[in-house]
Amino acid sequence: MTVDWTAGTRDPHAPVRLFCFAHAGGGSTLFLPWRRMLAPYVDVVPIVLPGRERRYHEPPYTRMSDLVEDLVPALEPLLDRPYALFGHSMGAMVAYEAAQRLRPAPGMVFVSGRRVPGGTGVRHLLGDREFLEVLTGLGGTPTAVLDSPDLANLFLPSLRADFRLVETYQPAATPPLACPVTALTGDADPEVAPAQMARWADLTTGGFSLHVFPGDHFYLKGLPEALRRTLLDATGRLIEQPATPQRS
Repeated sequence: MTVDWTAGTRDPHAPVRLFCFAHAGGGSTLFLPWRRMLAPYVDVVPIVLPGRERRYHEPPYTRMSDLVEDLVPALEPLLDRPYALFGHSMGAMVAYEAAQRLRPAPGMVFVSGRRVPGGTGVRHLLGDREFLEVLTGLGGTPTAVLDSPDLANLFLPSLRADFRLVETYQPAATPPLACPVTALTGDADPEVAPAQMARWADLTTGGFSLHVFPGDHFYLKGLPEALRRTLLDATGRLIEQPATPQRS
């Protein structure tokens, strides 16, 4: 049985498609409002990973390689027009790995609120109380979940799996991307500084830009106007330029 990894309906008339990957524990909720705000120019396609929303009963991935191996074939039928990838936090890593494998290659990759891949972490090994404190500090988990032991116990396994995926991920030795990379971050993000976001420039030969917006790790909530214009300007260029060269 073919699994649908996307949320919402497709816009058959939008000239550009934007696949969106959320933070640890996140799903389509962050991006669904973007569909209206970027229409009619961009078809926003939120990606729903196992372990959340309507895929809650599917086991979440804990290894990046396993995730991308299944994700790429699911997206290939939707690559019928110029497209870009947008990933926030954990999603930035997923978008980067997917961009390495998708053919035709994306016209652009947006990486948000996440330093370049590599390194390790141990937050996925913390006890429940300490782990919840980490989530509180990031600000992306609904207060109802954090304040309710029953809800917390319901969501903690998938959240912990996501943190494990991120903190144990080591990228393979692959060539830089050939497409442009646009890095985005909040100026008060406790997870990453603008100087760390700038290091994404080393992972592409296709051009790089960095945009810093007011806000914390979730500066992108509600799609602020400055971010909306940045996305429209960047995706609009995909219609005007030739396809990204393919690596052999």
